[in-house]
Amino acid sequence: MIETKRLKIYPASKEAMEKFISLQTEDFLKTAYQEMMDGALQNPDQWNWYAIWMIELKNGTHIGECCFKGLAPNGVAEIGYGISEEYQGRGYATEAVDAVVAWALQQFGVNCVEAETDVDNLASLRVLEKSGFLYTGTNGAEGPRYIRNR
Repeated sequence: MIETKRLKIYPASKEAMEKFISLQTEDFLKTAYQEMMDGALQNPDQWNWYAIWMIELKNGTHIGECCFKGLAPNGVAEIGYGISEEYQGRGYATEAVDAVVAWALQQFGVNCVEAETDVDNLASLRVLEKSGFLYTGTNGAEGPRYIRNR
């Protein structure tokens, strides 16, 4: 578990992910979260690199999630994140991304963390900027790619 001033962030267990996925009402989210759980189950020795990481306030209120999309052989970890709408605009995403990326960069074999975001998602672009990510000059499937090196 990672703790910050206001948050608790941790990779969910198999049971917690199953319950979380069952509660999803949007098919694209259910599919994405199921892919994360499948990756975690197929790579149990790399659970943290595939699991859904739960973001909670210190009082236990669930406010969002983040995840890695595995750890590539070249040491690149890609992160994704989201904060529930009612908790946006309070700095929680930046606080969570900072903490999880700092954790990732301390892990053996990790050279950098990358992220993609839609060019119109100004809030996410700002989170990446505040968290020390730099634009790579390339685009991925979800938009411009950003990187934070070790």
